[in-house]
Amino acid sequence: MKIVLDTNVIIAAFASRGLCAELLEECLKNYEIILSEYILSEVIQKLITKICIPSRVAQEISNFLKEHATIVTPEDLPIIGTALAGKAQFLITGDKELLKLKMYRTVEIISPRKFWEKYIIKSG
Repeated sequence: MKIVLDTNVIIAAFASRGLCAELLEECLKNYEIILSEYILSEVIQKLITKICIPSRVAQEISNFLKEHATIVTPEDLPIIGTALAGKAQFLITGDKELLKLKMYRTVEIISPRKFWEKYIIKSG
């Protein structure tokens, strides 16, 4: 199964130990993660400016994600476009505006908690 982790989910995974960190671990083991350079650049920028992680460490995190994800180029709509370009079934996000959509074409838009409850707990 292919999934996109939105910037906010990735930031939360590296910022503290919690649901998003566990979700990232499970996704690295059991799913194909789809990302784009847009998402990766947002991750670097927010890790540095919001979480105050040194730029070298933020770049190492980006490199780690590149090694463990499929990188695609969205045609438009940088986040949803990443899911479409990568033929992902899920976009996991905390963005309330995206979550309101629930579906976009063939992509289910779901919160980290709902994805965890529906697909991680049941399969574990």
